[in-house]
Amino acid sequence: MVIAALGRARAETKTPREFERLKPTTKAEREARKAFRQVDAEKARTEYDAAQRAFHANRERLKAERLAREATGTPVAAKKAKTKKKSR
Repeated sequence: MVIAALGRARAETKTPREFERLKPTTKAEREARKAFRQVDAEKARTEYDAAQRAFHANRERLKAERLAREATGTPVAAKKAKTKKKSR
């Protein structure tokens, strides 16, 4: 059974000469692809910049909160809820 499956897999594969050749692209297709690549690159850069701005804004907000907490002198560990001990 396994040998038969291997034989079929080999029969279904193509040798490099059997692959279809790519048809040549026209000048209009090349120019269209170039234009789309530029638009996609600009979009990706815009998304990256927006993500970076959001990251830095969040980091600055958290830093300000941490500094305010430290300025008041309230330790973070004191805010943790005490756990109840199990009674036997």
